[in-house]
Amino acid sequence: MLPRRISVSLFIDQSIIWPVKRLQAFKFQLRPGGQQEREMRRFAGACRFVFNRALALQNENHEAGNKYIPYGKMASWLVEWKNATETQWLKDSPSQPLQQSLKGLERAYKNFFQKRAAFPRFKKRGQNDAFRYPQGVKLDQENSRIFLPKLGWMRYRNSRQVTGVGKMSLSASPAVSGTSVFRQKVKYQLRFTLQHQWSGWMLAWLNSPRCQMAQSLSL
Repeated sequence: MLPRRISVSLFIDQSIIWPVKRLQAFKFQLRPGGQQEREMRRFAGACRFVFNRALALQNENHEAGNKYIPYGKMASWLVEWKNATETQWLKDSPSQPLQQSLKGLERAYKNFFQKRAAFPRFKKRGQNDAFRYPQGVKLDQENSRIFLPKLGWMRYRNSRQVTGVGKMSLSASPAVSGTSVFRQKVKYQLRFTLQHQWSGWMLAWLNSPRCQMAQSLSL
């Protein structure tokens, strides 16, 4: 069975509020079953399809001389696509990752409008495929399992104790690596964040230079 990795970035909220909130990152090797791995690939493909189709409609709208269409309208497109005969297969994927694809497109447009990035481009299969759960993820550390909507429980290598409680989000993106030229393995980097509640004794540390930038943990 191929190893999978969960990867998360650590972000610190430096506002002086009581209690202090912190987002912390963790990485683990994830071990999905064969069917779960196939579903993950399919979910990533569905998210890519939704992103590309919405981008195509945005381009057509722009060429017609109209203004950018915001997320609210794009979300209604997703409902229509799920009910259309030729794209009913989108119903087999969890709704939240599909919605997150549209929000990702909206962010891409905002970055373009604010001159922080180039114009959004169509996604290609196998290049930066990803899907994200903003909620609904459950972590069972005692049994070394993680629950993902429409994928169910799957095992992971519990190499570190996850501390803190709160809302968890997770994103998955496949990366290719190989032990030889002829054999390649696909790794899903699953990224999730946990919100921690801390008392006032953490305040001095939060104001220290070490907390002036985002960090990442690699296990």
